[in-house]
Amino acid sequence: MVTPSTESNEPKPGSSAGWVPPEGSWASSAARRRNMQAIRNRDTKPEWLIRRLVHARGLRYRVAAKPLPGLRRTADMVFGPTKVAVFIDGCYWHGCPEHYVPPKTNPGYWSDKVARNMARDRDTNQRLAEAGWTVLRFWEHEPSEACAARIAAEVEERRGSDRKPSADS
Repeated sequence: MVTPSTESNEPKPGSSAGWVPPEGSWASSAARRRNMQAIRNRDTKPEWLIRRLVHARGLRYRVAAKPLPGLRRTADMVFGPTKVAVFIDGCYWHGCPEHYVPPKTNPGYWSDKVARNMARDRDTNQRLAEAGWTVLRFWEHEPSEACAARIAAEVEERRGSDRKPSADS
């Protein structure tokens, strides 16, 4: 009697043997591609917590919006009338000085990617400042309540400076 072989030339589920990345993908394996696709670029837990706290303070804002029409970058929270743009940066993706750990896999690419992100962040800050915006950046590890308090204080301060003194003053 012949028994079927347990050996197969077909790759096992989750393995990258024989895997060909789709056009435009630089993923080294199917598993890596799935992992990268699962990483959120908005609505992360730190963003969600801070937004909830700011909303509870009675402030309203736009989520994942472009502060400037011609700028191809979005802020996590935009307070349009007061020109305040808020960014909650991930420690890995934006190179946190406290928590960034260089990658072990494909370090040349990922370290360059983080450096490009940091340069883009500086450029964004500069462009928004030149357009009269206040930019607030927080790391994902900062306490949400402290971030929300800082955001609320800045928005309220800018609202107050926009108001003209009444005739009674």
